[in-house]
Amino acid sequence: MNKADLITQICEDTNYSKSEITEILNASLNCMSHALKDKKKITLMGFGTFSVTTRPPRTAINPKTLEKVKVGERSRVKFKAGKDLVDLVNEDGS
Repeated sequence: MNKADLITQICEDTNYSKSEITEILNASLNCMSHALKDKKKITLMGFGTFSVTTRPPRTAINPKTLEKVKVGERSRVKFKAGKDLVDLVNEDGS
């Protein structure tokens, strides 16, 4: 499912127009992106938690040249699924 599919599905499940849903979804994603940029944790009860972790600097090896390369500190976004989401995904469908 991509963003357009998500917007269409939300429109079908609610009485809102595509333009309203698009505006709300874009605003939500923008708020979440800025919160993560500021290293804040986002918890959506039952769905999951988004957080930012930092990978320390390290030395990597270029597989083509076998040359050692220094890689600086990096941030990455982590997602931990909530119990309700895990239970839903693991339902047997019967």
